[in-house]
Amino acid sequence: MSGRFMTVFRLPNGLSTSRLGVAATRKLGNAVERNRTKRLAREIFRRHKPARGHDVVIVPRRSMLDAFFSDLEADFQNTLGR
Repeated sequence: MSGRFMTVFRLPNGLSTSRLGVAATRKLGNAVERNRTKRLAREIFRRHKPARGHDVVIVPRRSMLDAFFSDLEADFQNTLGR
């Protein structure tokens, strides 16, 4: 599911917990920028965990670096809700 700032994949995992994966490629920029998108993705996931038993993979877009955190949260929730 594609959002404005990220693409989100969600699959059932058969476990009692939800897990997160972040695929930040070198297209995003240098290591500092990639690590920042990973930190943002982990915080969004921590605040808005999906139902138990799902794996979530976030592929950030370059626009994620310049966005407000509240916009990122809204984008994540909207994308997961679809």
